[in-house]
Amino acid sequence: MPRFQCKHCHKGFSRQTFRMSYRDHKPDRNLALFKALASGLGLRQTARIIGLSVICTEQKFRKIARHCRRFNLNLRGPLESGGTLVFDELETFEGRRGVRPLSVPMLIERDSRYIIWAESAPIRPHGRKSKARERAVRDEEARFGPRKDLSRRSVERTLRRGADLLEAAHRVILHSDEKPTYPGIAREVFGAARLEHWCTNSELGRDTWNPLFPINHTEAMGRDSCGRLRRDSWLVSKKRRYLDLGMQLWMAWRNYVRRRFNYDEASPAQQLGFVSRRLTAGELLSWRQDWGRRSIHPLSWNARSVEAVMASNGAS
Repeated sequence: MPRFQCKHCHKGFSRQTFRMSYRDHKPDRNLALFKALASGLGLRQTARIIGLSVICTEQKFRKIARHCRRFNLNLRGPLESGGTLVFDELETFEGRRGVRPLSVPMLIERDSRYIIWAESAPIRPHGRKSKARERAVRDEEARFGPRKDLSRRSVERTLRRGADLLEAAHRVILHSDEKPTYPGIAREVFGAARLEHWCTNSELGRDTWNPLFPINHTEAMGRDSCGRLRRDSWLVSKKRRYLDLGMQLWMAWRNYVRRRFNYDEASPAQQLGFVSRRLTAGELLSWRQDWGRRSIHPLSWNARSVEAVMASNGAS
């Protein structure tokens, strides 16, 4: 492989320096690993299938997931014409069910089903408690102290990801359920003057007529394709930061590789004009995204940056 030298800093580099697989051992397994994890498999079963050790699979997962997080942030553009957002929280857990619950706020664009953001936050144990569960909660608090509830901060951060895409929009439509804290946070994030907030009772039937059906459907897909989100599973994350990484990997697959619906040809990101066509998994794992918008665009044949490609497409 030819090598080059920078005329400014005189450091040497090659084409591989800018690839996502830079310094990887067995980079030919990355694509199979990404597809397996985006299809709901766990790390151990993936390791068995692609022929790697569990430790190597864990390290590759973390590197690919961090790449997907940067990818999700770099390739999104502003929604200047506005859009309809749908927001909800789902619950899962880390490590120990019933003792370490998590809230996962998720925000999507309704028509394209593009997942703008999702992250986890610790919440306090709630609901009916048996004697065994009460004993387990007391033991947990004795070891680590009272569990903090950071869901409000996480909800605000998730909504701000949507506000970043709608800075130029004169009107923002937000659908959510009737949780009392949502209206105040939404007005603070989007601004009361341009916000149109519709609240729907969460006890309504979850059919296609429900205004929250797009987010309910997306959450169901997430529980199926991201095994760490399942209610009863051996794939549960022991630490929530790895759950967040798993969700970033699934979000990249869902937004850029998978069709919006089975009968569509376009991906959610293509529906919004963030990319010109649906990406393959290999293209998603092609160029490193460490340098923000200055990183190489995955669909560029002449190594143009994300910023340059999106500017030529009128997306920035």
